[in-house]
Amino acid sequence: MGLKRKQMQMQQKAHFEEELKNRLSFLAGKGIEPPKSDKDAIVKNLKANIRATDRRLRFITGFETRTQELAKAKADKAAARLKEKEGGKAEKPAKAPAEAKEKKAKPEKKAAAPKAKEGGKSPKAPEAPKEGTPTKE
Repeated sequence: MGLKRKQMQMQQKAHFEEELKNRLSFLAGKGIEPPKSDKDAIVKNLKANIRATDRRLRFITGFETRTQELAKAKADKAAARLKEKEGGKAEKPAKAPAEAKEKKAKPEKKAAAPKAKEGGKSPKAPEAPKEGTPTKE
């Protein structure tokens, strides 16, 4: 919902209000009083259009405020992460090389030994079919 849509809705509302004003003045010129003029079909239609436009404008405004709140929260979160990174930079580089060497050495040892499946059974090689049984092909 961009700014153009909001402007368009505001223009439509102004247009409907102007038409309503003109219609009410026309009815007043004919001698129809306000309680009876509210029952006029054109007046009802124009008032309904104004209410619908107001709802759309409220929705657009709500959407804009929610977008602003989310942008503010995102900026605050990014600032907090940046502050956290700046505070922790001095400590991490000293520890990182030693930890990296230890981590690299451990996976190599573990990868060399094959692991058995759960249940304590070792993987078996597929058996060759016996001569008397049919094979699935």
